[in-house]
Amino acid sequence: MKKILPILLITFLFVHISSCEKDDICVDGDTPLLYIGFYDASDTTEFKNVPTLRIKEVVLDSVLDTFTDRSSSLDSVGMPLRIDASSTSFAFISGSADDETTGEETGTVDTLTINYQTLEVFISRACGFVANYDDLTVTLPESTENWIQDITIVEETIENSNNIHVKIFH
Repeated sequence: MKKILPILLITFLFVHISSCEKDDICVDGDTPLLYIGFYDASDTTEFKNVPTLRIKEVVLDSVLDTFTDRSSSLDSVGMPLRIDASSTSFAFISGSADDETTGEETGTVDTLTINYQTLEVFISRACGFVANYDDLTVTLPESTENWIQDITIVEETIENSNNIHVKIFH
């Protein structure tokens, strides 16, 4: 019995210590995307697809890769905002195509500037910090040629990618 007790104690300690491991898996630590929904300007409750939509980030001059480029069946898109700035500008191109003779982009372009405050939020040791956004505003220079007719901010704070944050009516 005297020999069994130390063996059981050592076994218990070994099992207990070896079962403890660090939480190195990050499940819910991701900076949320800004979700924009496209709606019919005539019936503001109905989604409306944008024909062959392309969205470019203006400063980086890069096409967004968070959705299918030039798709004709998009009624909403998720877009990353810059965390190193307090605004991000996007060129929304409706009817985007490449001109066959010049190779230049064609379509109707509206440039939106999205202003916000970046808030760093600590998630966990494995995930670290993520950026949330607050005080969201969207500006569109007025023009008679805009394909975007109106913009409504649904949520001024972006903490997740589950909801539409901004509605665009066209």
